[in-house]
Amino acid sequence: MNGLPGTVPPGPDQGLLARLQSGDEAAFTEVLLAWSPGMHRVARSFVSTEELAADVVQDTWLAMIEGIDRFEGRSSVKTWVYRILMNTAQRRGARESRIIPWSSAQDAGPTVKPDRFQAQGEQFPGHWREFPAPWPTADARTPELLVLAGETMEQLRHALADLPDRQRVVITLRDVEGFSAAEVVAVLEISPANQRVLLHRARAFVRSRLEQYFAGAVETDQPRPGCNVLRSQGTASP
Repeated sequence: MNGLPGTVPPGPDQGLLARLQSGDEAAFTEVLLAWSPGMHRVARSFVSTEELAADVVQDTWLAMIEGIDRFEGRSSVKTWVYRILMNTAQRRGARESRIIPWSSAQDAGPTVKPDRFQAQGEQFPGHWREFPAPWPTADARTPELLVLAGETMEQLRHALADLPDRQRVVITLRDVEGFSAAEVVAVLEISPANQRVLLHRARAFVRSRLEQYFAGAVETDQPRPGCNVLRSQGTASP
């Protein structure tokens, strides 16, 4: 039998909700440990210090505990918790005058240069003029991989940190935390089109930074590991 319109159908999430609403401490501990690191990453985009981000996460969990009995399951539990996180982080950010205007015009940030694609009149308009060079990979069985992967992840963290706030939040939710497009739209309360644009620009910027990093490695004959965090080649999935 189907659930009421707007509710989550029976499944793993419904089971989690039932456990949380019954006061199951083990269920709360599971989600606390699994979700807190990602929540901290998102909260950090709104506040000025790691300590304030930790406070936002703590306040979010307290609000979740207070409100779980009233939650009707009209979204996943994780989406609901992140929505609380966003509201809490935005209020804290407002105290510091760090407000991210989600309803403003879409970012005019970096994207893939148009001249990298074939123009009208060419054989394949809109397709890559030259495919991006493949990123070097390292054998997962070699001990050097740990050092190389760590260096690449450091570059990735720097690229994410340099993104405009809105783009960083969207790419963090989509590509780091694994949210679907619909979940990001619900959490951030933005339009699907805005979500796509922000994700596209964020992915393009991060890919460009990693391409520059790998290109520099080639010039100096220093191999770098591959990175599959960004699966798109200049495009964003819906």
